[in-house]
Amino acid sequence: MAKNRKEGDPIVVKKYANRRLYNTDTSSYITLDDLATMVRDNTDFQVVDAKTGEDITHAILTQIIVDQEASGGEQMLPVSFLRDLISMYGNSMQSMMPSYLEASMASFRKNREQLHEAFQKGIAANPFAKLAETNLKMMQGAAQAWIPGSQAKAPSQGPATQTDELAEMRAQMAAMQKKLDEMDR
Repeated sequence: MAKNRKEGDPIVVKKYANRRLYNTDTSSYITLDDLATMVRDNTDFQVVDAKTGEDITHAILTQIIVDQEASGGEQMLPVSFLRDLISMYGNSMQSMMPSYLEASMASFRKNREQLHEAFQKGIAANPFAKLAETNLKMMQGAAQAWIPGSQAKAPSQGPATQTDELAEMRAQMAAMQKKLDEMDR
């Protein structure tokens, strides 16, 4: 931590006329991608114009969103949402939109955290995983009962196949957990 920054204070990032961003905490130049990473890491920062001292955090965060939307990857903001948002400017609803959007995002974060916690508890506590495991056992039982010759294979292959399939289900759950973790960033 920089000597002049107190615990809990936001990191000050200075934007110079040459469009370079300077992180005063690390004494290094950074990019908009670095700022996006700081946002994902919940690092509090404030961007100020190096010449005027004006707080330009809003403009920089908006620029990050524009860059992300234009990056060629999957876009998050649908055109209909952007049109609705633009139509709110100058409208009597404009003053209410910031608090509405903040409340909506807070609710979304809470729901996402609850879903994340449910996956954290693992496959043993997941009723869907238990249901899938039960269905798998029923399918194997039905196959043994109705497919000729499957009973002869069942004793030698049943437990191994079931274990393999359970391991595969666990791997799929781990992959879903990884995707959720990536969404948190």
